[in-house]
Amino acid sequence: MAEIQVVEVVAKPLPEKVFQTEKFGISRKTHEEHYKLYQGYVNKTNEIRKALSALTADDFAKGNQTYSLIRSLKVDYTFALGGVKNHELYFENIGGGGSEPSSELRSALARYFGSYERWLDDFKATGMAARGWVWLAYDHDDGTLFNYIGDAQNTFPVWNATPILALDTYEHAYFYDFQTARAKYIEAFIQAIDWDVVNARYEAILRSKR
Repeated sequence: MAEIQVVEVVAKPLPEKVFQTEKFGISRKTHEEHYKLYQGYVNKTNEIRKALSALTADDFAKGNQTYSLIRSLKVDYTFALGGVKNHELYFENIGGGGSEPSSELRSALARYFGSYERWLDDFKATGMAARGWVWLAYDHDDGTLFNYIGDAQNTFPVWNATPILALDTYEHAYFYDFQTARAKYIEAFIQAIDWDVVNARYEAILRSKR
């Protein structure tokens, strides 16, 4: 058997711009501690990749839906890797308070939600209803935008949909600054959105369709 190549995930540095959120109430301390959690997801992703590469024929033969080593590793792998990808989206799309949705994105939000303001109401309410994440994502099958809920790092992903805006609603994202006042955190997050990043993500999707 050929040697298995295990690709290591490398943690991205915390963008300096995220600290601009301090003026909206999301502190440097919160981001620094939050980033440590992200690094933990990176480490566990790499650990699980190595463990998967070391599985034996006996491990494969013991695969079982109730309990087996391969089941445990593969379920936990999606949680760890989801934690990596979700946080990279999140850290990248905050810290740009003052920018605005592009006219193209604003028009799309109005088309699929009725108005930009109604999209915003939906996004806030989805944030209050979510147990882990909210993603504004583009569905490549029908071209729509939708605010999706994720109750954990690896729950409710939608195939062939690309997130363009990620909101972390786990308590670790806001408890230090807002305690249990999640609604205030969501308001602060909205003020801190880097719409230049979100616009670029959306434009990249549209370019791929042309």
